[in-house]
Amino acid sequence: MTASTLVLSPAARPPALPRLSVLVRHAVPRVLEGMILPVAIFYVGFLVAGERGGVGMAVAWVYGGAVLRLVRRQPVPGTVLLAMLAVTVRAVLTLVTGDLLIFFLQPTLGVYAASLAFLGTAAAPRPLIQRVTTDLVPLPEHLTHHPRMRRFFVHLSLLWGTVQFANGSLSLWLLLSESIETYLIVRTAAVAVLMVLAALASLLAFRRVLRLLHR
Repeated sequence: MTASTLVLSPAARPPALPRLSVLVRHAVPRVLEGMILPVAIFYVGFLVAGERGGVGMAVAWVYGGAVLRLVRRQPVPGTVLLAMLAVTVRAVLTLVTGDLLIFFLQPTLGVYAASLAFLGTAAAPRPLIQRVTTDLVPLPEHLTHHPRMRRFFVHLSLLWGTVQFANGSLSLWLLLSESIETYLIVRTAAVAVLMVLAALASLLAFRRVLRLLHR
């Protein structure tokens, strides 16, 4: 059987996305924890105690999240451990050099790396965006091999690769040309809007391709 002749098994339970309200409730705490609150906490520390205060508050936020999980007897995800390592290195380099630019440059370079990863794997047998999607919504293997779904993952890779490139470019431009205050406020707001729009476009496209496959 070739990929073009793959069909959905009638006996198989069709994969479906959760309700939009469920996705929003799932996403909002993560957006707050990962995007909004870190910036707000850094800014408060920056206003109160300058650059060192902002860096210290940012480090405390990351480590505090890990400690809170341990207190609640929850496992500390690998991503949190990596975040702890990254923020520690960034903080040390910033304090040693006295250049706050270094503290924000590494995440921006990471965004560019994500963009290259999405774009570079778009035509791969299993694009990176497919791994991300199937982590959120488990899909049977025969469905991910369907030509429609494979085209969807290619288009999604191009979308998120472009979005992340725009994110990195905006962040780098603001970082090099504007004050830290402007960078924090404008970058956070712009990236939040950009990510929400890209996520909504991805969600609508995913729903559409699933409906087409279920016909």
